[in-house]
Amino acid sequence: MVSPNSPETPGGAASPSGAARSIHDVVIRLAGNSQDGIQSIGGFLARLAGRSDQDIMTYMTIPSTISGGPSIFQVRMGNGDILSAGDRADMLVAFYQHSYDSHISSLRPGGVLVYDSDHVKPAEGDNRFTNVAIPITTATVEAVGGTSKDKGKNIFVLGLIARIFDLDVAKLAALIKERFGGKDESIVRNSMLAFDAGYAWPQNNLRDLFFRFEAADRAAPVAGARAQITTDGNTALAYGLIAAGVRHGAGYPITPWSSIMETLRAEFPKYNGLFVQCEDEIAAVSTALGFSYSGRLAITGSAGPGLSLKMEALGWAVMAEMPIIVINVQRGGPSTGMPTNVEQSDLMQAIYGSHGDTPRVVLAPKNVEDCFYIAIEAARIAREYSTPVLVLTDMGLSSRIEAFEEPDLAKLMVEAKTDLAERPADFKPYPLDRITQHAPPGARIASGKYPVVTGLEHDEMGHPTGSPKLHTQMTAKRREKIKALAATLPAPELVGDQGGDALLVTWGSSWGPGREAIGRVRAAGVKAAHMHLRHVHPLPNGLEQSFARYKKIVVAELNDEGLYGFGQLAMMLRARYANPAIVSVTKTDGLTFKVSELVAGIGKHIGNAALESSVGSANKSALAKA
Repeated sequence: MVSPNSPETPGGAASPSGAARSIHDVVIRLAGNSQDGIQSIGGFLARLAGRSDQDIMTYMTIPSTISGGPSIFQVRMGNGDILSAGDRADMLVAFYQHSYDSHISSLRPGGVLVYDSDHVKPAEGDNRFTNVAIPITTATVEAVGGTSKDKGKNIFVLGLIARIFDLDVAKLAALIKERFGGKDESIVRNSMLAFDAGYAWPQNNLRDLFFRFEAADRAAPVAGARAQITTDGNTALAYGLIAAGVRHGAGYPITPWSSIMETLRAEFPKYNGLFVQCEDEIAAVSTALGFSYSGRLAITGSAGPGLSLKMEALGWAVMAEMPIIVINVQRGGPSTGMPTNVEQSDLMQAIYGSHGDTPRVVLAPKNVEDCFYIAIEAARIAREYSTPVLVLTDMGLSSRIEAFEEPDLAKLMVEAKTDLAERPADFKPYPLDRITQHAPPGARIASGKYPVVTGLEHDEMGHPTGSPKLHTQMTAKRREKIKALAATLPAPELVGDQGGDALLVTWGSSWGPGREAIGRVRAAGVKAAHMHLRHVHPLPNGLEQSFARYKKIVVAELNDEGLYGFGQLAMMLRARYANPAIVSVTKTDGLTFKVSELVAGIGKHIGNAALESSVGSANKSALAKA
């Protein structure tokens, strides 16, 4: 094993070819099969960045078939704000011929192609890239030996990358031992053998490819500053729910929601809670509503197909004014669709899915860190307004890894309590003049009159009624409390010019590419700004004043333009504000937005040919200048 104190290790002497070239950030795409553990390579790099005070963002695709298949993991790491996973790769690692054939177009001209010469034969005469041929499979077998064969070639490649980019070997070694520490000792030993073999690989032209990240341009840490943590969106959501005092829930497994469910199943019992895996989606939402009816705010979740099945019960939850959190990790649809690809096509279902008038709250986190905090906000709103709250995340956020400041749990943790205090004789569960606050079973009501749980419309005491007047009043009550919530919502983020040619509007996981895109648009001399919506229903008050200051409001979302030429949020905004300047940029290829796609979409709508032709342009990466 290479010693962390060796002059050959990162941070020690210069590389054999001279001083390592300085870079600001780098985009690395790993392309192989899901069985090769390429996600593990990306995960190690992401967690190393989190422990090294670097910014990180990842992107991955995995096959939807149980047997596995082609897969990629893209990681962008560096110093400064990393807002997207990068449009084009600076380095492509191709494990197989199909990896090379499918992804060579993603490598920018002048980039580095590292390929397994046991399986890949690049196109002859293609001189656009620096090609590094390494027999990755053979070298791994030779390093590990025994019956392991090539099972460690992902760790071999991790060693290669660590050498090329002057990464911290000691921290990577610690991460490897953490990852495999609970398994047989031979697994850790073989992993380190593979890592060391990759790190020490003697290929001649590899010696010309050493880079070192520039020092982070950040202020000195203040006393008491919190450490960074590195995690994915699903994990952040799960722990946000725990911080919010949620202790009960129910669900049914479905990609990509399942990891939230598994985390909550493991963690809730530690807090005297319970998560139930049910036989189907209808049972899951009904069980969660039972928890909430008992006075314990509960959570259920799914992906698009499961949300469809939950809709009738969610209609009852709105009518009964039952607080509950529903997480929908959106994926490609309709039907089973593309379960391992990203889409934002469930917005209309989340807002209007049930029969009848069922107003409810819909939130959407903007990044992995926000997944944690939006769970806390969802719980607060559900309790305060006694209403279902839907959280729309997506496949991109669920598996994306980012580093962010560790939350201050001492200030954020909510203690879950059930209010069983006696209610006075004039207590009404559903008063027309204020927001409902339920009396859970076990709480005595002095009048001796208790609500009845049915699916029928009810009066103020919770008893069934067929009164047209009361139905009208209760419908208005449920509507007006959501409007009251809208009046309390903060103005959405708006960055850039306070008026001009274009306002780019995004929601959900498109925040980062949107923010980076508007920077490029403004750098081209266009007066433009970026607005991001976390509260998508109800909308914050006052958006029409912001919209009026721009010639075009370009709404970018990962769904289809539909029959009338507008995405789902754009259609809702046009209906709300009757503003013909609202236009759409949409796509349904199952991939997150590239920055260049958003730039080109803005250019098309404002008639700027230079911006419209930006798709396919190379990243402005420091590696290109090195």
